Amino acid sequence: MSDSFDPSIIYAAVDGHGRRMGIRYHAHGADWTELALPYRPTLVGDPESGVLASGPILTMMDEANSFAVWCRLGRWRNHATLDLRIDYLRPATPGKTVIGHGECYRITPAIAFVRGQAHDGDPENPIAHVAGTFMSTEVKP
Repeated sequence: MSDSFDPSIIYAAVDGHGRRMGIRYHAHGADWTELALPYRPTLVGDPESGVLASGPILTMMDEANSFAVWCRLGRWRNHATLDLRIDYLRPATPGKTVIGHGECYRITPAIAFVRGQAHDGDPENPIAHVAGTFMSTEVKP
């Protein structure tokens, strides 16, 4: 990994889907990235319970894992989510920020393998686990 890819700079510069939902950069390392999804009433899926909808959490986990791939590579590389499985273990706690930790644990020339978890303050009590793959869309001459 090189230090040339800094997800905090990229995330601040790009006004994409996640940022419009309120997702923000939290932390990163050599092969991982964490994003944060602050609680917002507009993201609640069930008004009676106040629990965040699953869609924003899935979006955050997709982005966290995508950034983890680039951290591991040390550079931006075009890729697409090929598969992302999410297992919800419990509802997010109303009013709490959800943290999404994505890790890239293996890269081949065409595929990056990722995993991660979402929690709302205690990583030992996750909201969801994810596992997936990203496929490079770069064409080698």
